[in-house]
Amino acid sequence: MNFKNSRPLPHPTMTFWRKIFPFLRWWNFIGWDTTRADLFAGLTGAVIVLPQGVAFAMIAGLPPEYGIYTAIVVPLIAAMFGSSLHLISGPTTAISIIVFTSLSPIATPGSVHFIQLALTLTFLAGIFQLSFGLARIGILVNFISHSVLVGFTTGAAILIATSQLKHIFGLDLPGSGSFFITWMNILSQITTSNPYALAVATGTLICAALFKTFKPRWPGLLIAMIVGSIIGVFIGAESHGIRLMEGLPAQLPPLSLPDFSIQTMRELAPKAFAIALIGLIEALSIARSISALSRQQIDGNQEFIGQGLSNIIGSFFSSYAGSGSFTRSGINYHSGAMTPLSAVFSAIFLALILLIMAPLTIYLPIPAMGGVILLVSFSLIDVHHIKTIIKTSKDETAVLVTTFLATLFLDLEFAIYSGVLMSLVLYLSRTARPEIVDLTDGANEAGHFSDQTKSQYLNFKIIRIDGSLFFGAVDHIMEFLHNIDKKHTNKCHLLIVAYGINFIDISGAEMLVNESRRRRGTGGGLYLCGLKDLPREVLEKGEFIKDIGADNIFCSESEAMIKILDRIEHPL
Repeated sequence: MNFKNSRPLPHPTMTFWRKIFPFLRWWNFIGWDTTRADLFAGLTGAVIVLPQGVAFAMIAGLPPEYGIYTAIVVPLIAAMFGSSLHLISGPTTAISIIVFTSLSPIATPGSVHFIQLALTLTFLAGIFQLSFGLARIGILVNFISHSVLVGFTTGAAILIATSQLKHIFGLDLPGSGSFFITWMNILSQITTSNPYALAVATGTLICAALFKTFKPRWPGLLIAMIVGSIIGVFIGAESHGIRLMEGLPAQLPPLSLPDFSIQTMRELAPKAFAIALIGLIEALSIARSISALSRQQIDGNQEFIGQGLSNIIGSFFSSYAGSGSFTRSGINYHSGAMTPLSAVFSAIFLALILLIMAPLTIYLPIPAMGGVILLVSFSLIDVHHIKTIIKTSKDETAVLVTTFLATLFLDLEFAIYSGVLMSLVLYLSRTARPEIVDLTDGANEAGHFSDQTKSQYLNFKIIRIDGSLFFGAVDHIMEFLHNIDKKHTNKCHLLIVAYGINFIDISGAEMLVNESRRRRGTGGGLYLCGLKDLPREVLEKGEFIKDIGADNIFCSESEAMIKILDRIEHPL
């Protein structure tokens, strides 16, 4: 035995503490090489997230500094208590737009009441996520199909772009309103737009787009906002009615307190549940995609715990709901990060940048931020996958369109629920109609029925069922079996090839028993071959095999053909 590469098993006490504090699992791998790599990756991530944090906070209807606070606190906790080595969490576009649309009908965006509701929403979302992880029911996120996410993201992108048009055109519009009303207000006041604001927004947008296209790894958004600020200074922003951003407070995330009143929590719980689901889907899908490159095994439930704790703790440090970021996680991996310590360094560098650069933000025009956010929203629209879904499946297209329209015209959490519900209905509809293939002609061609004896076996039918025999599929299968008798009155012997049956429930088993009795009453019989272990176990435990007849169940199709044909030719 080779003892050279063997490692001693961890002490039970250490195993316990590693479950409680997951960062102990990778702490021993930290060395000078990993620290240097994580340090550089953390610095890169801090520069990238600075303009994103400000933009996402504005999308959420919060003061800009709350995006920075979220980018400091949330990734720090998520990295320490998650399972991925490279996942970077923080503010995201999808969750930011849900926060805005969920709370804007209740409170004025940017107000003290709005901020406290956002913190409460974050706390509740974290509680849901932590509960999912502790209960190990992360499978819930698998019920949200890719088409639902594409439809939701596309609708959210249009909502984000729509919310920024008033800043880009310099219009004085109400702070909140439905998608339809917002567009009616924009069209009615478009003639009063400010050309100077439009020039600043356009210049910023073009600059950001150029960097995104030709230098995607550069901090293009940050450079574009600097260019927008220079344009604003050059044309005299304030003298031409262009709003400038208020200065960011040069301080670390201050303590905060969510609203724990029963009425508020009851009102926000459904919206928080939607944020929890979307956040978990984002985080887990990004962690898995990055792990495919790093060859790391991801613990989904541990990720849920990490995301939940990051939002719960973040709500007490002026942070709103966050999740995994594909952009920052990808940059973190490609920058050479080796452990979650890169997220810690990123938080530290971002805090230092906030303390140093906060006074400079007073020169940033609001239309410049609108141009950056407009580019961010365009990048959310996944044209490739939309085309693929439309070409591939009418059902998935219906799910995508339904979710998209619900996102635009209904509450966002209802849009997600409607998409999930429609996906489940379509899935159940498909599984309730398993494919049934007639193999009788194939048996003839294979020579099972000889020319001399073919006429004696005209009352024999062979079918294959590709799908589970459960309560939802029973009616469809029974209708097919009865139609056999209507079309061919002498087909009283039926062989079901069961290789494609993965599962049989009580309703399916009783259906087989009733069909067997019915065919015996007409002088025929029901036969099964190729049953898998799980369906056979159900039939055996429920003693359904006794009613069907153990001698009517065969291991293979060839064995079934030989014995059934012999019984037909030599009846007892």
